[in-house]
Amino acid sequence: MPIVVNIDVMMAKRKISAGDLAERIGITPANLSILKNDKAKAIRFSTLEALCRELNCQPGDILSFEE
Repeated sequence: MPIVVNIDVMMAKRKISAGDLAERIGITPANLSILKNDKAKAIRFSTLEALCRELNCQPGDILSFEE
C-alpha cells in the first residue's frame, strides 16, 4: 500500500505504549494495532487529530506516501 503509517515510530520517540495511547485517544488497542500494522483501509480525522494531539506531532509525521 502506498500510504505508510508510522505510529509506532512516533510512539517510540514519545515513549508511550500502545495500550496507553489507545486509552488516551479513545480507541481499542485492537483498532490501534490495525492502524499501526498498515491493515487499516481508512482513518477518521477525529482519530488522526487525537493521535497528533497525544503524540505532539503533525499528520505528516504519522502518514507518508511511498510508491
